[in-house]
Amino acid sequence: MHQLAITDLYGLEEYSRLRNEFRARVMEHKRHRRLHLGPHFTLCFEDRLTMQYQVQEMLRAERIFEADAISEELATYNPLIPDGSNWKATLLIEYPDPAERARALERLVGVEHRLWLRVEGQPPVNGIADEDLERSTDTKTSSVHFLRFELSAAMVAALKDGAGLAAGVDHPAYTEQIESVPEVVRESLVADLD
Repeated sequence: MHQLAITDLYGLEEYSRLRNEFRARVMEHKRHRRLHLGPHFTLCFEDRLTMQYQVQEMLRAERIFEADAISEELATYNPLIPDGSNWKATLLIEYPDPAERARALERLVGVEHRLWLRVEGQPPVNGIADEDLERSTDTKTSSVHFLRFELSAAMVAALKDGAGLAAGVDHPAYTEQIESVPEVVRESLVADLD
C-alpha cells in the first residue's frame, strides 16, 4: 500500500466542499475495519484511506496549508499505513466513566504487548506496540496505542486462500478472544496484503 503524498490530499477549500461526502465514505469504510475485543477494547485497523481522512482533518482543524507543515503531518501519519505484509491498528481502551477508566488503566499496564492475531493453521502474531513513542509507565497504560502485526508470507498466502482469522488479548486484568473475525473485517484486512 503506497504512502500518502501531498498530491493525494485535497486543499483546504476543496476539502471543505467535499468533507461531508468524504467523511461519510470513510466512516462506512471504517465500520468494516473495527474489531471489538470485549466491552472495552477496540482495534481500528488503519489503511491509506483512514490516514488520508486523519491528515485532512488535522489540516482542516489547524488550518495548515504550507507544504512543509503538510509534509510534517504526512511524516506523522504515513507510518500507520500498512505496507503489504502487515496490519496496523489503533487500540482504543474505552471505559465511559473517568474514575473506572483510571483504575482500569492502572490494572492494564503492559496490555498493549498482549494482543494477538492468528491466521488459521499458523502460530499467533503478537502486536508490536507504540514504535513511535512509549505510551505507558510502570503504573498505568494509555487508553490509546498503535500496533503493528507483522505477517509471514505463509500467513498472507493462507489468508488469500480463505483461511480464518482469530484475535485476542491475554492479560491478567483483561482476557478476550474471537475465534472467527467477522468475514467483512477479514476481507477488508486481506485487501491490505500484497
